[in-house]
Amino acid sequence: MQQSYEPTKQFEIAHLGQPILKMQAKLVGNILSDECQNLISEMMRTVELAGGVGIAAPQIFKSVRIFIMCSKPNARYPDAPLMQPTAIINPEIIEASIDKEKGWEGCLSVPSLRGLVPRHKKIKVQYYDQNGQKHQTIYTGFIARIFQHEMDHLDGLTFVDRVESVQDLVSESYWYEHFAPNA
Repeated sequence: MQQSYEPTKQFEIAHLGQPILKMQAKLVGNILSDECQNLISEMMRTVELAGGVGIAAPQIFKSVRIFIMCSKPNARYPDAPLMQPTAIINPEIIEASIDKEKGWEGCLSVPSLRGLVPRHKKIKVQYYDQNGQKHQTIYTGFIARIFQHEMDHLDGLTFVDRVESVQDLVSESYWYEHFAPNA
């Protein structure tokens, strides 16, 4: 039975400590199935309503290898580049630069913290889109950071697992006051 959803409904987001965020997500078999397409729609709505730049299926309690990247300037990331919301299915990082860069990250599943997280500056990735088409592309900068952050969710990690020291964690309110681009 197919469910219908209110266009303004935001789905519950798993928070740090919930077991699903530590699980390895399963590969998606049939991308074109109603179940998969409905999940993608749920995720698109949820990330939009939550004001995020990405969301992974485990964050809405679905342990499958799907995430949405939807970079755009917003209150949480005012300098984010604009991109079309994109469903990323069964992703792989094929190559990653040796060079890494630390950058501030937040997470819908860790709403009260920000962390200074080292990420590869450049990655070559492969994934399937919502229509089942295979893509291979190179991401750099903030988009590469989003991809790596969301990919971590599929592997049972959050940005808190990636910080090099607890000294690299701050409260969200402190970050807005001292580190936000318009502080």
